[in-house]
Amino acid sequence: MAQHNELGKRGEQLARNFLEKTGYKILSTNWRHQKDELDIVAIDGEQLVIVEVKTRSTDYFGDPSEAVGPAKEQFMIRAAEAYLETKHLDIEVRYDIISVILTGGNHRINHIIDAFYPE
Repeated sequence: MAQHNELGKRGEQLARNFLEKTGYKILSTNWRHQKDELDIVAIDGEQLVIVEVKTRSTDYFGDPSEAVGPAKEQFMIRAAEAYLETKHLDIEVRYDIISVILTGGNHRINHIIDAFYPE
């Protein structure tokens, strides 16, 4: 497996652990619908939370969350709508981003709640 794929998998695992420790219930990971993927789908209180995880080995070029632009947001919204339909859910949806910086054996997590809103 390519090194960047391993970095991403490690970041997603750290993000899942972080969410579980803060009381989120993980429903799905790496859920796919056609060409779209949701990294983490969780429940926080009465909300379904769609979480995009971005992992980098450095923040030299900015926070990893900055890599989530309008196109990625639209993919997430489309996939979330498919998730709701497939699972027959009628629940409020929130979109979060978790940035993970992995440097050596250390990591830093930044959780952005309500990172964007569907238009």
